Amino acid sequence: MKNSLKPGITNELRFTVPEQKTVPGLYPEAPEFQTMPPVFATGYLVGFLEWACLQSVIPHLDWPREQTVGTHVNVSHESATPPGMTVTARTKLIEVDGRRLVFEVEADDGVDLISRGSHERYVIDTERFNAKVAKKKEST
Repeated sequence: MKNSLKPGITNELRFTVPEQKTVPGLYPEAPEFQTMPPVFATGYLVGFLEWACLQSVIPHLDWPREQTVGTHVNVSHESATPPGMTVTARTKLIEVDGRRLVFEVEADDGVDLISRGSHERYVIDTERFNAKVAKKKEST
């Protein structure tokens, strides 16, 4: 981690919602999802917020040796967004506690605020993390 990884780092990310990022596309294997409205799925919204947070800290890490992984998500999903609309995520790093990073996050679709809350990520050593995951996989 570089010395520049400090609270106050912000990012803004825009994304036009495609049909495949709607609820029916979230788990094509789930017949229950197939009958639900084709709006931006909460699962994809969470990933979008994670993406915006990740982008904000990459310049402050020894990328790709150091990366971050999401460990906690506490966000609302307040308004439905149909495909074709552009969503904008805004993130702000509010706490750095060792390897633990805490972000304020929000997103809108140009009409409504669609999400707000917080997200936590941890800085990892990619090689060590991948080795641990490989060992876990071998144990099954």
